[in-house]
Amino acid sequence: MCLARAASYKDKRECYSGPDDIAYILIPPFFKLLLKSTWLMKPLIRLFYSKGMYEYVIARTKYVDAVFIQALKRGFDQVAILGAGLDSRALRFQRLNQGTKIFELDAPITQQEKLKAYRAKKLSVPDNLIFVPMDFNKDILAEKIEQAGFITSMKTLFIMEGVTMYLSAEAVDSTFRFISDVSGTGSLVVFDYIYSGVIRGENRYFGEKDAAKRVAKLGEAWTFALEEKEVESFLDKYNIQLQDHSRAQDLENRYFKNSKGVQEGKINGTHAILTGIKK
Repeated sequence: MCLARAASYKDKRECYSGPDDIAYILIPPFFKLLLKSTWLMKPLIRLFYSKGMYEYVIARTKYVDAVFIQALKRGFDQVAILGAGLDSRALRFQRLNQGTKIFELDAPITQQEKLKAYRAKKLSVPDNLIFVPMDFNKDILAEKIEQAGFITSMKTLFIMEGVTMYLSAEAVDSTFRFISDVSGTGSLVVFDYIYSGVIRGENRYFGEKDAAKRVAKLGEAWTFALEEKEVESFLDKYNIQLQDHSRAQDLENRYFKNSKGVQEGKINGTHAILTGIKK
């Protein structure tokens, strides 16, 4: 995902140009060399990503960025990024941050590598960024994050970007119960998910077959999914109201139509992304 964001940062096409300069800083010099050339970038994208997945990552990054910025401008008390990986929003938007605490939760080894990369690139960690090491399938989320200084009942933005599909149903349920229990009214949650038909192998969506093969090849099988029509009932169990539900076509209309109204890219149809608000 870091490579996709870095590629997007150097992509000169109108709808493909992305905002993540930190991702570009973090990638190895070899990849930076490849991304400087348009004719080398395209085969690189085809090598690493299934059909429409590069486009999806670009759209998802812009979508989550917009929610993140909204939360900062509205003075949210906290942001919790679950499964943060190489998320760079705490750095990219620190000038907009007027005191919002940002908690990044991820596997200890991932966070160690991230901090190592930050130090190597001389990127300073903002004072309001707090790293919380944990295993979502084993550790108790409430215990881990509250020990790090998270305060319950505050207005909080929860981000799960590229996370739910790799968790067990039990881990997803416990995570959303945690969000419901500790968040204040008006808190937001943004996450993406895959459709249940993808796990069933129905091959109904653009890029589905290719995406499933690549995931299986990497040994990171998708384990959790939702039916398209069950999203609202899923959220309602956790006292969360659906605010926005964006499927591939919605994202294409929002992010991949150029200034002349012409669609420049097609997004992998296996995923959707949504925003919910705590009642």
